[in-house]
Amino acid sequence: MAKTTKKKVAPKKAKLPLPRDVPPTDAATLPKAVKRAETAHLFPYVPPSDGDATVLDRLWTTIEQRRRSGDTLASHSARLLARGTPKVAQKLGEEAVELVIEAVAKNRPATISESADVLYHLMVLLVDAGIRPEEVWAELRRREGISGIVEKASRPKALLRIAETTKLP
Repeated sequence: MAKTTKKKVAPKKAKLPLPRDVPPTDAATLPKAVKRAETAHLFPYVPPSDGDATVLDRLWTTIEQRRRSGDTLASHSARLLARGTPKVAQKLGEEAVELVIEAVAKNRPATISESADVLYHLMVLLVDAGIRPEEVWAELRRREGISGIVEKASRPKALLRIAETTKLP
């Protein structure tokens, strides 16, 4: 009688579950740009010397380019935008809460870091809404020199009805 042998089968590696809208990848399939980005945090960052908020305009442009590329495997911005407005807004809200927590704790380095996160997610929200930064800058210029109390008092009463509150200062 012949002896039969069973082949040993190697157990499958356990993988962490991914969100349903993110296809699984392995390191071999990641684009070079993603691999470089993952190691970039090891090098010191030297900010541009322009010294003003033009960095926000550049950030908006970069996020808009990532939106148009639609490459959700290589771009966090593209992935976030692909998930839709509710997710974009949720992320901005989460980052804002984290900023408030760090500010209240008087943690200066974390407040700076969370502020950058809030500005990034605000730019993602603007891209998602089709709003250019210049439109926001124009609104800020319009308000320049106007007391916050006067500006808020000039808002239509309809805003209070829509908000279903009288608590707006």
